[in-house]
Amino acid sequence: MTDHDHGHDHGHGVWHKVRHVITPHSHDSADKVDSALEASRDGMRALWISLAVLGATAAAQALIVAFSGSVALLGDTLHNVADALTAVPLGIAFWLGRRAATRAYTYGFGRAEDLAGIVIVLVIAASSIAAAWFAIDRLANPRQMTHLPWVFTAGLIGFLGNEIVARYRITVGRRIGSAALVADGLHARTDGFTSLAVVLAAGGTWLGWGWADPVVGLGITVAIAFVLKDAAREVYRRLMDRVDPELVDRAEETLRAIPGVRGVAGLRLRWIGHRMHAEAAVVVDARLTLIAAHEIAADAEHQLTHHVPRLATATVHIDPDSHPGGEHHTGLSHERRDRLAAAAGH
Repeated sequence: MTDHDHGHDHGHGVWHKVRHVITPHSHDSADKVDSALEASRDGMRALWISLAVLGATAAAQALIVAFSGSVALLGDTLHNVADALTAVPLGIAFWLGRRAATRAYTYGFGRAEDLAGIVIVLVIAASSIAAAWFAIDRLANPRQMTHLPWVFTAGLIGFLGNEIVARYRITVGRRIGSAALVADGLHARTDGFTSLAVVLAAGGTWLGWGWADPVVGLGITVAIAFVLKDAAREVYRRLMDRVDPELVDRAEETLRAIPGVRGVAGLRLRWIGHRMHAEAAVVVDARLTLIAAHEIAADAEHQLTHHVPRLATATVHIDPDSHPGGEHHTGLSHERRDRLAAAAGH
């Protein structure tokens, strides 16, 4: 998942920009907690708005299914209902993610989002199996579809409702770094295209092709299988702590550019919910004082949280250079050397 925006995701819109200018900028623990809470609130808002939209869409479609008998529309309605219900595990995950870390759960409860992602993948799989079952049953036991104009309209309603929800969920999910919310948005997008397939089923039936409705229902199943693959891959990568290699490159470049850092001995990034944590080891001159080395470590953490998107915390370990060499190899400017020396009491 790439992100070329500024690493802190301070928000968007005129008010956020004004607030960013007039509010002091810092990296203390309270600021990081506030940022995580804001991301969780954005996720919850996305869930409830999409739940309302998909609930209304599914209700309208279910009413038309009752008197039209369209198996393709039934499958589409099932998908919309399932997609709306995925707001429940995600809502629980976002709520848990807002809880403070404890002595037992020292990293907090952000992993709940990954568990919610698994539930979403299972719901997508269940809706695909249900759609396939109804479609096969209709092929074996044909039944005439009625009220074709209404079925046609229901397909268009389904597409519009799902596409609105998909765009909203994917946008918010990528902005706050929630793989589960992105997966949920992909599910909604596929449901939108399956709704267009319902329009094709109504058109085929109008032309006298009685097989069109169940065949389109099977096509919907195949489409859901593809989104199932994408969503499962997204959640699997998050569970396995995969990060974009470009983020690792950016973090390494940021560390190497810090005055006093001679090299990067190790670097690891991992997701915890929709925020990242970094662990790094940097090599510095072995002759530096403890205070001077600490200042470099603090600078490294500060620069990482500024330049790596959605990075909430960083732990920096200092390794002494085993071949210190001369002073000209330290990589420190005269001004910074003087400041470090003053800090050390020289």
